[in-house]
Amino acid sequence: MSENEIATLRAMLTSRPPRPASVEGRRERMDVLGEVYRTAEDIRLESVSADGVPAEWSVAPGAESSRVLLYLHGGGFAAGSIVSHRAMVTEAGRAAQARTLAIDYRRPPEHPFPAALDDALHAYRWLLAQGVQPGRIAIGGDSAGGGLAIAVMVSLRQRGLPLPACGWCLSAWVDMEARGASYATKAAIDPMISKEYILELADWYLDGKSPRTPLAAPLYADLKGLPPLLIQVGSAETMLDDSIQIAARAGAADVRVTLEIWPNILHVWPLFHQQLTAGRRALATAASFIRPATG
Repeated sequence: MSENEIATLRAMLTSRPPRPASVEGRRERMDVLGEVYRTAEDIRLESVSADGVPAEWSVAPGAESSRVLLYLHGGGFAAGSIVSHRAMVTEAGRAAQARTLAIDYRRPPEHPFPAALDDALHAYRWLLAQGVQPGRIAIGGDSAGGGLAIAVMVSLRQRGLPLPACGWCLSAWVDMEARGASYATKAAIDPMISKEYILELADWYLDGKSPRTPLAAPLYADLKGLPPLLIQVGSAETMLDDSIQIAARAGAADVRVTLEIWPNILHVWPLFHQQLTAGRRALATAASFIRPATG
């Protein structure tokens, strides 16, 4: 991977204006990603309602219609959308030879926990109702969406519903208290995520509920019986310990888990795959995990 590419990305992120204080400003700033990183022209997009949840199909040439990646965007739950993540999600689908279904779950502070979880469950059950076999579904997500993907699988198991074939978690947020040592040890080199920011987002999401509620903070969930997981994280991000800890918890629960720590890499780096070789490689690695798992 090119150190120059990483340095250029770091400089770009560091030079941005301060994060807006308002949730509206934060959402607008993140959706600009959809303008900066354009979706490839050969991708076919279709807006749908997944049992009332706004969603979007994407299909790349060569995708198998029976294989689906259900994707849950990041953005601290409060920001992020189909638009902000479209370029990354569609290329993940291309690499995995799968259709993707990205959803716009309800967001806090207007819609705190468990609104996002409920919407993701509705979308998954909608896929089953459409005739998609659970063994052909992968659930993926980044940051807040990565933790949400784990919560969805735990909730499905609790409800006795069929589980997907696998889960892909990218820079997953699983600890609402930000207790990992990496929030301090990586603070000086992570231009994106601070402990103070995470705790603010957690307050919005939890809306007074315990920060150790298992389906809000999957670090405290019973992970036994989950399908295979791929957890990818950068070594230069404050949320590094979230991924290390959830991988350890999953492994201790007899879940087959692969943890990849990418050196010198920042939070959710595949979002920048069009300028970052490591982003393209991470998507290819995720696809190599998803394809055999989903048949």
